[in-house]
Amino acid sequence: MRFIASLAAVAGLLAAPLGAQAASVHTDWEKFKATRAFNHLSADGQRAMLDVLNAKQVLDAGQTDAAIPALYDATKRLTAAGKASTQFIAAETSLHPAPQHPAAPGHVAGTTPVTWIPVGGEIIGSETLAPEKKAAIATANTQLKAGQTKQAAQTLQVVGEDADFIMALTALEPTQGAINRATVFTEARHPQEASAALQQVLDNVVFVSEDVSETLPPPGAQAPAAPAQK
Repeated sequence: MRFIASLAAVAGLLAAPLGAQAASVHTDWEKFKATRAFNHLSADGQRAMLDVLNAKQVLDAGQTDAAIPALYDATKRLTAAGKASTQFIAAETSLHPAPQHPAAPGHVAGTTPVTWIPVGGEIIGSETLAPEKKAAIATANTQLKAGQTKQAAQTLQVVGEDADFIMALTALEPTQGAINRATVFTEARHPQEASAALQQVLDNVVFVSEDVSETLPPPGAQAPAAPAQK
């Protein structure tokens, strides 16, 4: 339940809910940099993860018929996300884990390059930030959840270096496979097995540092290789 707990804590890290990992901003939080990071979020990926969460809640209540539309929607949206410019290819071991959101127990980072979908983002600041900077971060997160990336970048101008950007990633093919299994179980009226398959999706979301967004190509270009370590 690590992912669900994290999601509740950040109130939308899977911004439509919407999960590879995140590091501190090392230079001034310039507007173009923030916008660049935010533009790598996948709207279809975020919605797909929200579909997964909705389907799991319904399945946990034993309602298989009601879960089927959300599972179908998740499949369609992941397919679309896999064709969008926001996806990129990298080995998980080349990404920067976010210490704020450790991997699920037993999770082993893969060494083979896979396709990642950025399914959520969160801006965080330290507890010692001035009240006006904390307020700005809260406002920016609200704007980010609403898809208002330019407005969020502008809001962060008052924060400067004192913010981190965490991106949630999901590996496309394993996620699609787990959702397909969940759909088969759901259609066979096996809600517990279907819910377990969806839990695998949630547990395999990884949280990465903002550095990953700086090493990705601009939206519209395919990443030629894994993001480089700094």
